[in-house]
Amino acid sequence: MFRRPRAWKDPTVTTILVTGATGALGRPTVERLRAAGHDVRALSRRSGPGLVTGDLLTGAGVPAAVTGASVVVHLATGLRRKDPVIARTLLDAARAARVEHLVLISIVGIEHIPLGYYRDKVEIERLVAASGVPHTILRATQFHTLVDQLFTVQRRLPVLLAPSFDVQPIAPVEVADRLVELASSAPAGRVADIGGPAVRPLPELARVWAAVRGLRRRVVPARLPGRVFAGYRAGHNLVPGPPYGRVTFEEYLTGRTA
Repeated sequence: MFRRPRAWKDPTVTTILVTGATGALGRPTVERLRAAGHDVRALSRRSGPGLVTGDLLTGAGVPAAVTGASVVVHLATGLRRKDPVIARTLLDAARAARVEHLVLISIVGIEHIPLGYYRDKVEIERLVAASGVPHTILRATQFHTLVDQLFTVQRRLPVLLAPSFDVQPIAPVEVADRLVELASSAPAGRVADIGGPAVRPLPELARVWAAVRGLRRRVVPARLPGRVFAGYRAGHNLVPGPPYGRVTFEEYLTGRTA
């Protein structure tokens, strides 16, 4: 009997599905995975070159996108308190497809800072750990992009409001580098948290932001009540020890404005 020969595949090439592939973290992660030689499926609700279409909220297209992928890197987030729902959808598809490794990005300090968004992240970590899918969970500090956005939305105000607590922002490209390392390795459960190069007061970063943007704007430090800001002031959003990131907030801003 004649048998059609199987298509040859380089055993060093891994098929990796990336959710949230068009976001601030997804784009550099996809670029770096492809540069490393992997076969990358960039999942998006949109259609376009280099994209695989799938909707994690409805589940449409997700099983097909996951089938044949050895690794899934889950970065999709921010869908109005629907993040645990999309995590369940993805995990169901990953189990059915017998995915060998799921890599999840999460946030430092989520169990100590009672934001609704952080509670969702805690729930997602629990779902992943209980899923039976081999996995790795990486927590990172806030991104430079988030700090930038915090001040950008105030661009029409006469002053810059900055909560009085410390942050340790990190460049998304550096988080992407770590994700590529983890996706190319064996499942490791919860790995060490990573943070930016320096712990700095948020009002100080507000002054840096205004200077780089060429704005003369007075920075007003704000002490806010409540358990959320108590958690930040206690430093639960920070990573002790040697920093992972090297790109400073000034370097990030300069790169964006150059």
